[in-house]
Amino acid sequence: MNLSNLLLMAGGQNGQGGASGILMLVLIIVIFYFFMIRPQTKKQKEEKKFREMLEKGQKVMTIGGVHGKIKEVKETTVLVEIAHDVVIEIEKTAIAMDASAQTTATAKQDDSAKK
Repeated sequence: MNLSNLLLMAGGQNGQGGASGILMLVLIIVIFYFFMIRPQTKKQKEEKKFREMLEKGQKVMTIGGVHGKIKEVKETTVLVEIAHDVVIEIEKTAIAMDASAQTTATAKQDDSAKK
């Protein structure tokens, strides 16, 4: 037996080998889309909506871990007070999350740990 005979046998007897290979490839792409691409785009939309809804007085945390309170919202940047009379200007894209929700969750955990 030579190599070409082996390849022909692996392809299937009635020519269905190519169709099942294409079907498996399509199935892998569909699975990849639903488990990787779709959740990522959904997360990006939620982050964009959060950054558009930023408002003065909101407590936030940056991607670098700096906590502060928003003093002013501009078109692409925000002024964040990180200490008394210490205000920094950062890009909206550098804001990771709403820190007021995290602060209350941490306080609840501390209270339950004390009991």
